[in-house]
Amino acid sequence: MTRSFADRHIGPDRAELARMLPVVGVGSLDDLATAAIPARILDDTATALAGLPAAVTEHEVLAELAALAHSDTVATSMIGLGYYDTLTPPVLVRNLLENPAWYTAYTPYQPEISQGRLEALLNFQTMVSDLTGMDVANASMLDEATAAAEAMTLLRRAGKSKSTRLLIDTDLFPQTRTVLETRAEPLGIELVAADLSSGALPDGDFFGVLVQSPGASGRVVDRREVIAAGHERGALVAVGADLLALTLITSPGEQGADVCFGTTQRFGVPLGFGGPHAGYLAVRQAFARQLPGRLVGVSVDADGDPAYRLALQTREQHIRREKATSNICTAQVLLAIVAAMYASYHGADGLRAIARRVHAHAAAVAAGLGGALVHGDFFDTVLAHVPGGAEAVVAKAKSRGINLRLVDADHVGIACDEATTTAHVTAVLESFGTAQSLDAAAPTESPRAAIETRTTEFLTHPAFTSYHTETAMLRYLRRLSDKDIALDRSMIPLGSCTMKLNSTAEMEPITWPGFARVHPYAPVEDAPGLLKIISDLETWLAEITGYDAVSLQPNAGSQGEYAGLLAIRRYHLDRGDSHRDTCLIPSSAHGTNAASAAMVGMRVEVVKCRDNGDVDLDDLRAKIADHAERLSCIMITYPSTHGVYEHEVAELCALVHEAGGQVYVDGANLNALVGLARPGHFGGDVSHLNLHKTFCIPHGGGGPGVGPVAVRSHLTRYLPGDPLESGSHAVSAAKYGSASILPITWAYIRMMGPDGLRRATLSAIASANYIARRLDEYFPVLYTGDNGMVAHECILDLREITKRTGVTVDDVAKRLADYGFHAPTMSFPVAGTLMVEPTESENLAEIDEFVEAMIAIRAEIDQVAAGVWPVTDNPLRGSPHTAASLVGEWDHPYSRETAVYPRGLAHARAKVWPSVRRIDGAYGDRNLVCSCPPPEAYAD
Repeated sequence: MTRSFADRHIGPDRAELARMLPVVGVGSLDDLATAAIPARILDDTATALAGLPAAVTEHEVLAELAALAHSDTVATSMIGLGYYDTLTPPVLVRNLLENPAWYTAYTPYQPEISQGRLEALLNFQTMVSDLTGMDVANASMLDEATAAAEAMTLLRRAGKSKSTRLLIDTDLFPQTRTVLETRAEPLGIELVAADLSSGALPDGDFFGVLVQSPGASGRVVDRREVIAAGHERGALVAVGADLLALTLITSPGEQGADVCFGTTQRFGVPLGFGGPHAGYLAVRQAFARQLPGRLVGVSVDADGDPAYRLALQTREQHIRREKATSNICTAQVLLAIVAAMYASYHGADGLRAIARRVHAHAAAVAAGLGGALVHGDFFDTVLAHVPGGAEAVVAKAKSRGINLRLVDADHVGIACDEATTTAHVTAVLESFGTAQSLDAAAPTESPRAAIETRTTEFLTHPAFTSYHTETAMLRYLRRLSDKDIALDRSMIPLGSCTMKLNSTAEMEPITWPGFARVHPYAPVEDAPGLLKIISDLETWLAEITGYDAVSLQPNAGSQGEYAGLLAIRRYHLDRGDSHRDTCLIPSSAHGTNAASAAMVGMRVEVVKCRDNGDVDLDDLRAKIADHAERLSCIMITYPSTHGVYEHEVAELCALVHEAGGQVYVDGANLNALVGLARPGHFGGDVSHLNLHKTFCIPHGGGGPGVGPVAVRSHLTRYLPGDPLESGSHAVSAAKYGSASILPITWAYIRMMGPDGLRRATLSAIASANYIARRLDEYFPVLYTGDNGMVAHECILDLREITKRTGVTVDDVAKRLADYGFHAPTMSFPVAGTLMVEPTESENLAEIDEFVEAMIAIRAEIDQVAAGVWPVTDNPLRGSPHTAASLVGEWDHPYSRETAVYPRGLAHARAKVWPSVRRIDGAYGDRNLVCSCPPPEAYAD
């Protein structure tokens, strides 16, 4: 029998479903759909997804994608503006970027089984701190422009100035300025632009100053004077800095900056038509607790050994909601790790050599331009003044296979990078009419030129001095990945996160040059293949969701949320309803909902939930009445955050619409809707989608993600536009966001086809209900819908167990590592519970293994309850157990075998042995260390 891709993607086959469905209480998947989903919103099987193409095989989709990639022009990119070609070391391509041990992992919220990723991220933070001269860096941002926007709000939040004005340099990257405009307007921040190259500030007060170095023009300016002037006015100062340039020039930290932001793209991360790339944000120690996003810190485990974990999580949306430092709940982990390993592989001397070579080529271009050179202080980018001739020069370079930057009719920008050669320099100068020989003008490295002002050392830690051979790097990557649980090792049953298969056929094309080496601002004629993928996805995602238009620009779910709420805000403003500023959010909602609402200037009002988990419509009616004139929108998640299909969702939407509000449907749980119900049809006006959940883009250890925003027709005009156009309301630095990973989702939809997508959804629902039925007698399922059904996930309630025995959700989560499993989602959306989502990709054998592990853990809890093991010393409280913990004396009331093979050797499962014991999170927050500790720390 020939198996389709859907047969390979979906875990339970027909025989397994025949065993599962009777446990669930239905006879078929169609019966399951009827039983679980409200009839009022259930799509007709014949018309659902009718607009999608029929399924193709893996080899057919690879052939189609190969043709699309081949149609793209991989020109030599010398456009710059923060995007540069780079030579990714093959050892990193094969063993990191293309390795499922790295790209299928989840956010390291379970640090004991994430030590490899956490160490790599700590390397990233150390790299950024070293190069920028700052004290603390976070574990990456979404891109440079959004990092600048986060820097802007950090300056305002952390500073003492009461001013609402931010001073920005006119030499800022244009896409960064546009994203700043988008973020500033709803917050009442006024942007004031001025040429700050002289160090003088315009009149007035400012809460912050934001500059770029090198600037968009390529000019390198010492920023000491402008930083000092800003401080004299009571303003904090942020500098956008190029990390490769910082290997040669004095760091912003040494010049007195308070904050640094930028991108690490040119450290081995492909151009990818705009992304994904890891931005960065770094601050002085005084502002560490104001940093948005994730922050890896050093703590200790139960044996007192150093261990890594995410630090200061009380800043995040799950805790502070609308008062959080940011709505960002993800990062660009996979790309940050590539950049960190690139730095490890080259080391400080290697990076300096690359930087000198880049500068040497730029200097050769400058020498050839002669009097056309605009400024003589540069690193990699020079600006040429050719009155009235810029378009002709750019066209001539294009005919030679090189893309230059057309600044305006009179100016051309030329950016050199790691891939630039002497032949490229020659071709560029020929385009300007210069034909001199460059053999002597472009040495391999520049001489010790005036640009080299940096005197401080960097990257001296062994993480950056030990892995310069391929053998060493290969083994280092393997050693780190061996410490982590990813999907290549085990089911990851995380509720709300949809950790499903990321197939090899979907992943393979992303490193092809036709997708990976195209500049985001390349001429449109260079990218017909990529633009076809983007156009198809916009159409297909609109069909799947029932909306009218889709933007793929948001490069994370948080950005999609923001873009959707921004569209609602602008819609009300255009109708003269500026007073509509209240956002209703159910108490069960994900924290990013409230944080996103605050970012667009909305006031958050919480709507209660009933005892069964549904939104309380009586309270909703009361809140609508209280805020009728000010009602902007409601944000709901469907199925609900509680994992239930609420049967009154259509009525809820109607109530909000009748009051003049809009309905935002969070797409986090779309994996329970595809092919069955469409938010755009049952009442949604706007949704963001998580391509890294429902549509198979891998989580990458906590990023990348893609969060497209989908809207009905009346909101189409408010979707984000081109970031190179001021006033376009762009939310990310590139027009199509993280375009290079969109082929993953394109391939998934293309291979699944309408029938496969619908079957995947129903299989995910069947697996979740199977788990709920089997575990309910051991760990009560907290919420169910009509007919006792859950959606694609279920919440196991441990609160009464904890009250009776002292065993907590933390104990169960850590104990699962001893059984060889990643834990479900802990204490969200209800404290003291575990939320389980199996997805459609896990077969019955793996699901049953997880169920049996949970049943065995309940038996262990009963032993604690019976007094056989004390609450303070039992296999759960002592978990996870490392191999090292078995050596030497053993004074626990349970055996070594019980500790590490809880179901006995006969049922032993191949597992990742945790490399550290339970980590003390509070210690790490009290003693904040966020860069690589010295080797002596481990020796001690």
